[in-house]
Amino acid sequence: MSKNIHPVLKNMIPIIQGIAKTFGRNCEVVLQDLSNPQKSVVAIVNGHVTGRDIGSPLTERGLKAVRNKEYETDLIKYKTVTSDGRTLKSSTIFIKDEKDKVIGCMCINYDITEFVVAKKVINEMVETLEDSIEREEETYSNNINDILYTLVDKVLGSQGKPIAYLNKEEKVNIVKQLDEKGTFLIKGAVEYVAEVLCVSRFTVYNYLDEIRSENY
Repeated sequence: MSKNIHPVLKNMIPIIQGIAKTFGRNCEVVLQDLSNPQKSVVAIVNGHVTGRDIGSPLTERGLKAVRNKEYETDLIKYKTVTSDGRTLKSSTIFIKDEKDKVIGCMCINYDITEFVVAKKVINEMVETLEDSIEREEETYSNNINDILYTLVDKVLGSQGKPIAYLNKEEKVNIVKQLDEKGTFLIKGAVEYVAEVLCVSRFTVYNYLDEIRSENY
């Protein structure tokens, strides 16, 4: 546990421990400090579920929530998939301080892979169609750069053409998508994106200024 943890977050630690103990080893409960995306995890129980530990960074969804200030509504019962293919049922509850400012969040990730497998077998036995659930992949990592690389790879992969064939408008759109996902909250993201897009970091900053001036 971090020594500099906010008092409100510190008071949440017995709660996350209680939730994890109640639902067992397949239930990971994470406490995150949103002021430090690079090392947001300040407490975690059953970290083996996603392979994270104290000091791990925010996930893609977390970065997007911080970037777009998606704090009004808690994120409840959404589906994520780990890098090794396990299915998680996840919820994110935002935590506010005494001034009603969002300072962190509690994330519950329950590994339901065995239930999904059982459900598929049962559905096949009774000849019903399996429910169609949107697959939303999430990146869990102890290294913030893994999150950065994954975010950039996903956006670039959706372009359908090599970087060398991208025009300015398409590159601006890529930077816009990355910005909306909170990519540039990661230290060194501008330099990395500039390198990938074969432009200077000043060009990326100019793209960001152009994008943000249109939105505000």
